Amino acid sequence: MKINIQIATQVLELFDDAGMLLHRYPVSTAANGVGEKSGSYCTPRGKHIIRAKIGVNQPLNTVFVGRRPTGEIYTPELAAQHPGRDWILTRILWLSGSEIGFNRLGTCDTMRRYIYIHGTPDSTKLSLPGSKGCVRMRNTDLVELFDIVPAGTEVIME
Repeated sequence: MKINIQIATQVLELFDDAGMLLHRYPVSTAANGVGEKSGSYCTPRGKHIIRAKIGVNQPLNTVFVGRRPTGEIYTPELAAQHPGRDWILTRILWLSGSEIGFNRLGTCDTMRRYIYIHGTPDSTKLSLPGSKGCVRMRNTDLVELFDIVPAGTEVIME
């Protein structure tokens, strides 16, 4: 399997082992555009892999902080109590760069930047850049993707 994230069109595509398109999902990448540097709040380009899958069997809208469920379930009321919080919901696919010197190691390390594919509130607009570097997805789409792909799946962001 392979995931291809088209940053220009804000689309994530999942391909099977034969290269056939299985699913296409709307996403939201970084509001700051593309870039690999630590602290840039940009979405890193290039070849990556899913290093870890976090959140198996958690309910939809589970809130994560530091890759751990907080015990909270996202609601608009909870959001009103925490304005400006960057909501990481439902599941996390933690990405690791595969290109040394470009998106892996040093000041360009995708994994050390905590770049994920993760769920977002239903009110978040997708198909437009808006994240702090991660790839945001609808929670139901993310659960579907999470259940299909194994750790180690290649992810290309271009």
